[in-house]
Amino acid sequence: MKCECMNQQSDLTLLKPVLEQYASVKGSLITILQHAQEIYGYLPMDVIYHIAEQTGSTPARVLGTATFYTQFRFQPVGKYLIMLCDGTACHVNGSTRIAAAIQEYLGVENGGTTEDGLFSFSIVACLGCCSLSPVMMINEDTYGSLTPAKALDILKEIQEKEAAK
Repeated sequence: MKCECMNQQSDLTLLKPVLEQYASVKGSLITILQHAQEIYGYLPMDVIYHIAEQTGSTPARVLGTATFYTQFRFQPVGKYLIMLCDGTACHVNGSTRIAAAIQEYLGVENGGTTEDGLFSFSIVACLGCCSLSPVMMINEDTYGSLTPAKALDILKEIQEKEAAK
């Protein structure tokens, strides 16, 4: 895990209400981590250390718990998080070709974020939309029956919308 995190300073006061509610509750570490990620968008290392200190845990235990679960992120994500399904139905229907097209177009690998911070790209195991396969989600929006060209058209449309702002 690459991290420039110890050089940054997160506003730890944002986490205070969460820690007041859960720090002394046994078994609440995952809940605290979920709230922290909602607040910061990911889990900065200084937040991990702060959670450890406030819960009486060790940074290794907090980080070990966070790295065990795929829901937690340790780097900021782009404004638009692209999740491309690679479950069985999507895989059989061409998600690999779509992934290759997106990665080439954006210049990022799976798990990466574009230099401008606009897009993050992640291949996920299943989005639960098999009847729409192949499918991707961008933030809360679901796009189905994709082809590589259709996926790129969606990304271009988002870029145009952002450029017009």
